[in-house]
Amino acid sequence: MTGDPHTQGDRAVTEHLIRYSGRGGFSPEVIAHARGTTITTESGRELLDFTSGQMSAILGHSHPEIVATVRDQVGRLDHLYSGMLSRPVLELCERLCASVGGGLDRAMLLTTGAESNEAAIRMAKLVTGRHEIVSFARSWHGMTQAAANATYVAGRAGYGPAAPGNFALPVPDRYRPDLVDDAGELDWRRQLDLGFALIDAQSVGSLAACIVEPVLSSGGVVDLPPGYLAALRDKCHERGMLLILDEAQTGLCRTGDWYAHQRDGVVPDILTLSKTLGAGLPLAAVLTTAAIEQVAHERGFLFFTTHVNDPLPAAVGLTVLDVLTRDRLDLRARALGTLLQDGLRDLARTTGMIGDVRGRGLLVGLELAGSDADALGAAVTARCAELGLHMNIVQLPGMGGTFRIAPPLTATEAEIRRGVDILGTALGEVAQPSTAAASRSSVAASPSASTTGR
Repeated sequence: MTGDPHTQGDRAVTEHLIRYSGRGGFSPEVIAHARGTTITTESGRELLDFTSGQMSAILGHSHPEIVATVRDQVGRLDHLYSGMLSRPVLELCERLCASVGGGLDRAMLLTTGAESNEAAIRMAKLVTGRHEIVSFARSWHGMTQAAANATYVAGRAGYGPAAPGNFALPVPDRYRPDLVDDAGELDWRRQLDLGFALIDAQSVGSLAACIVEPVLSSGGVVDLPPGYLAALRDKCHERGMLLILDEAQTGLCRTGDWYAHQRDGVVPDILTLSKTLGAGLPLAAVLTTAAIEQVAHERGFLFFTTHVNDPLPAAVGLTVLDVLTRDRLDLRARALGTLLQDGLRDLARTTGMIGDVRGRGLLVGLELAGSDADALGAAVTARCAELGLHMNIVQLPGMGGTFRIAPPLTATEAEIRRGVDILGTALGEVAQPSTAAASRSSVAASPSASTTGR
C-alpha cells in the first residue's frame, strides 16, 4: 500500500521525514494501533494485514503474551553492556540451538536481519581466510555493507563500487525457467552447474561462502526445488565454501516446518534468523557449529554492537518460542497455507488474471499474468487497500505483478477467506475500471467507515 504522502495532510511527512523506500512513497494514512491481524488508521479504517507488518509479526500485532513479557522484562532488565550476559540470553541461545539441531549449537543474538547476515558473512570470511561471496541474482539480505553487496534485487545503483568478490547465481524459478529439459520444465541441475562454472571462471581462488534464502522472498517468493539445496551445499563444500542460510522470513514455523531447510534435510554451516524470531520486535540471531565458532574465536572474531545479546528482546524471543511450541503453529501454518493457496487457485481459475500461485505454508507468492502485470499489480494493491486489505508487491522491474502474501500464523480461517475474497473483488474491479471508479467514490465518501466487514 503506497501513495502520495501529501494526501495525509501531515506536515511532518512532507517536511521532516527522509524517504527511504526507493521511489515508493509512504502509506497514505497514519496508523493508530494494531491488534491481531487488524491494523487501524487514525481515521478509523481497518486493514486486514496480509504482510505480518514487515513480514515479521507471526503472532499478530499486540499478542497478549508478548505484551506481558515486554512489560515485565523492561521493568527488571532491558539493556546491558555488550560483554555482560543475562539469563534470557542464555536460555534463548540454548533453546534456539535445540530447536534447529544438526550440530548448530552456538548462537549470538542481534537486532536485524541485515546485522545477522553481516555477522555471518564476516565470520565466514574470517574462518575460511577468503573474501568471495555468492548469492542469488534476485537476493535480498540487507542494506548494511556486506549484506548489501550480496543483495541483487534492488539498491545497487548510485552508491559507488561494490566490494570485490561478489557473484550472482541464477535463480531456479520454475515459473520463469532460464534452462528447460526435454519436458519443458526447469533444468535446475544444469542451471546450477552453469552458474558455478561462471563463478569459478571469475573467482580469484578466494570463495568464502554462499548465502541464500530457502524461499526467495523479495525475489518473487521462489521456493527452491526439492534437491536444490543439497546440491548447492555440495557445490559449496567441494570448493571449501560455507553455506549460509538466511531464514529471516522462513524460520520459526512460517513455511509449515520450524525451519524451511529442514524439508530438504540440509544443515547449513551458518544459519541467520530475524523478523519472525522477534514477532515484530528487533531480534535476530546467528547460529553455527562449535567447530566454526572455535576457529572464529581463535582468530579474534569481532562483532561488538550496542545491542548484541540484549535481555529485553531475548525475553520476547523466549515467549515467541513458547507460543509457537504450545500452539503448534507449524501445523497451523500448513493448514492455513493450504486454505490460502486453494483460495488463490480458485481465483486463478475464475479470473484468468493469475499466472502462478506458489510458496510454502503462510509464505505465498501470487504472480499476475500478462504483459501489463506491473501496472496491474500496483492497481490491485491500491484497490485492496481501499477495500481493507494490506498487500505487498515485489519491487522488481518486470515482477511488479507478484504479491508476497504472509498473514500472521495466528490468523483465523475466516480472515484468510476474507482476504482472498477482497483480493478477488479487487482483481475483478481493476479489470473493469468503471466499476472500480464508482466503488472508490463510495469509499472516499465514507472515510471513517470500516471496510473490512468487521
